[in-house]
Amino acid sequence: MSSNGQPQAGPPGTVDQVAAAIVVRAYDLAPGSRFGTHRHDTHQVVWARNGVLTVSTEDGEWILPPTRALWIPAGTAHQTAALASTAMRSLNITRGAGLPGWSLPQPVAVGPLVAVLIDHLAGATLAPARRARAQAVLIDNLAPVAARSIEVLMPADPRALDVAHALVADPADPRTLAQWGRHVGSSARTLARAFAADTGLTFARWRTAVRLRAALGHLARGEPVIRVADRVGYATPSAFVAAFVRETGLTPGSYFHGGPPAV
Repeated sequence: MSSNGQPQAGPPGTVDQVAAAIVVRAYDLAPGSRFGTHRHDTHQVVWARNGVLTVSTEDGEWILPPTRALWIPAGTAHQTAALASTAMRSLNITRGAGLPGWSLPQPVAVGPLVAVLIDHLAGATLAPARRARAQAVLIDNLAPVAARSIEVLMPADPRALDVAHALVADPADPRTLAQWGRHVGSSARTLARAFAADTGLTFARWRTAVRLRAALGHLARGEPVIRVADRVGYATPSAFVAAFVRETGLTPGSYFHGGPPAV
């Protein structure tokens, strides 16, 4: 049992380990449900059969609709949460020949074949030979998705932090840095220096990251781009898409459907 209550695959020599290289476990999660920081001895693939999951590690945060899963290498500390009512599938995969050599978390595309194979492997009564064949096909079809996570670091300066919290709560807030300075009792120049020093980004780039990170949750729930753009503070859908491509290398549609990088 992992520290957050998720069961682990059995120890070497148990039926799980002898008969199966992949153990599929199912969780029905309410919105806001969370598995705190934990790690597994096996590799793990996390997938939302329906709903939306987020997975956070020290390398970033990923938002996972049903078209995308995340490969988490063995020993990687991570947190998992449900943004909506979610049927989560956790695939615990023992180390062995033929597995991907990814040393960092890697998003993978989940098309119809991979989805069916995961459901197939969730069956507890599969004969060992059938299970072995299905496992091999599934591993062979774990195709990486070329998309970056969107990380939002918070500033340490107390006045800049007040601004940051307000924008995380309402990414569409249009106030300029000078207006924020008057609101928190600081100058625009002081706030700009604080954001650059504490986050490594200009205020404008930091606010873009906040807006796009908020947009991911809306997009993953299937909301149209025109509505999402307005929700997170963009005057037009084209401006939102342009910012999304600059930060992730993908259009919003490609980000969630495994399409090629934008050119």
